[in-house]
Amino acid sequence: MKRPEPGHPIKVAIADDHALFRAGVKTALAVKKDVELIAEADNGMQLLNLLKHLEPDVILLDIQMPIMDGIQTLPEIRKDHPHVKVIILSMHNDHSMISKMMEIGANSYLTKNSDSETIYQAIKTCYEQEFFFNELTNKALLTGLRTKRPELGTAQDINLTEKELTVLKLMCEEKTTKEIADIVDISPRTVEAIRDKLKTKTGAKSMAGLVMYAVKNGIIQQQ
Repeated sequence: MKRPEPGHPIKVAIADDHALFRAGVKTALAVKKDVELIAEADNGMQLLNLLKHLEPDVILLDIQMPIMDGIQTLPEIRKDHPHVKVIILSMHNDHSMISKMMEIGANSYLTKNSDSETIYQAIKTCYEQEFFFNELTNKALLTGLRTKRPELGTAQDINLTEKELTVLKLMCEEKTTKEIADIVDISPRTVEAIRDKLKTKTGAKSMAGLVMYAVKNGIIQQQ
């Protein structure tokens, strides 16, 4: 599990065109010793310019912004800063939008009425474990299963090994790479290799896609 080194808090940037909301997040995070807000932006373009000089660990990204919104910005972050974790912030809890943002690379999705503790936990969990799944994201991903998804294979035409199935189940249980490695008795690097192979085999482009594949094929049970 990745944790910030002592004296090195998790560096956070926020892109949101509402100054009052940014101020509220800044105030809430100021009391947390292991998190530091290092940059603020009004829109996606300003954020991308900041990222040329700064290296945050986690970005809080609003969907609706002028000039360049979150939907346009996220793929650019993924292309140039693949290791930065991105938490989407939105006024809306539309399932199709949540699924879309998770599939193109978001690590979590929160509504703007989330309390400060939830935002803090999302930052920490995304930094340490890559994803922060909540009731909102889980419901959205399950809703997405009702739509035909030709890019995702089915268990009938994909042969997953017993080890691949075990790793997939543990990933869906939100176990970290290190925890999976200890449970299955393999190295963390092997876990990452199996995850990449699972994506190739199933056609999933992200962890969200793998969760959808697992639920669709009864590998894990719907809640």
